[in-house]
Amino acid sequence: MIEMFDERIMATGRLPLFGFFVAFMITFVLTRVNVRLIRADVRWWFRNVKAGDVHIHHVVFGVVLMLMGGVASLAVPDAYVGLDLAAAVVFGMGSALVLDEFALILHLSDVYWTEKGRASLDAVFVAMAVTGLLLLGIRPLGYEGIAPDPGTGLITRVYVASLAVNLVLAVITLLKGKIWTGLIGLFMPALLIVGAIRVARPGSPWSRWRYDPASRRYQRAVRRETRLRRPLIRAKIWVQEFIAGRHDLIPPELLQRRAEAAERIRRRKLARAAARAERWAERRAERGRARRAERRAARRAAVRAEREAVARAERNAAARAQREAAARARRRSLSRVRGRTGSRIRTRAASTRRARGRGEEPQAGDQPPAEAPELSP
Repeated sequence: MIEMFDERIMATGRLPLFGFFVAFMITFVLTRVNVRLIRADVRWWFRNVKAGDVHIHHVVFGVVLMLMGGVASLAVPDAYVGLDLAAAVVFGMGSALVLDEFALILHLSDVYWTEKGRASLDAVFVAMAVTGLLLLGIRPLGYEGIAPDPGTGLITRVYVASLAVNLVLAVITLLKGKIWTGLIGLFMPALLIVGAIRVARPGSPWSRWRYDPASRRYQRAVRRETRLRRPLIRAKIWVQEFIAGRHDLIPPELLQRRAEAAERIRRRKLARAAARAERWAERRAERGRARRAERRAARRAAVRAEREAVARAERNAAARAQREAAARARRRSLSRVRGRTGSRIRTRAASTRRARGRGEEPQAGDQPPAEAPELSP
């Protein structure tokens, strides 16, 4: 193992790169352990670093360490391998701290534990993969053929052209949304050729610029994304969460949007309730007005009926009075007739008795008339 290390690392001058790689991985693992313990609110562990009310993120310490390591590596002569290794270690520590909060730098917001915070893990894993390939001695195509010797000018131009083609294919692959294929393809050109030929991922810049959403190519890209890439993404997320923790915190802007949506819903409900209350009040007022109108109509009908009854009673009383007056008049008339008839009868009867007393026959005119029939009233 030591001989292999001397042969692959020491003899090839990759000791600073090895120190950078080891320091990068160890710092990243320790940082994730630290933040997970802080998130779990373990009582015996450290807390977030704060200056007053300001939370100092570890990306700040990473920037400082990167500056220290970078400047030290530039200032140290090539002969001092130990100092160069120390500078690489410091630079690797700072790089791990910075890339662990890559999402914060990208979004300029504290999205560490949110869904957007997974970008930090992607950046860290990409850096590890690229550094590991460089540590294994794998170089981008055409890199080793670039030489300062003027006698190899044609070969150098060929290597430069191949490197340029490789970079163009890498850019196309990255624009198609295939990050891992584009970066690893710098060391394995076959991946770049495949990534540049195949359709772009939905939502990538290449897809937005060149694919119509109704085209067959875009539909094929969506089908491939659903059938092939989604399972790989789920597996990658599982590995990332196993190493770095769950990114399930709701981001502040999403919370704000949800709060605004809830406020809009609440206002809409209040407006609907107010409209319903207004309609109910209007219907109640209409029913009240209708009931009052019915009561007024009933009162008017009752008054009208009472007046008609009074008028009818008055008419009946007047008619009855008229009939009674007529009956009294008839009775008075009959009484007068009966009085005159009786007086004549009595007078004739007296004359008849006187004549009989004298022995005279009563004359025909002296016979008492027959009683007149009694008139009914």
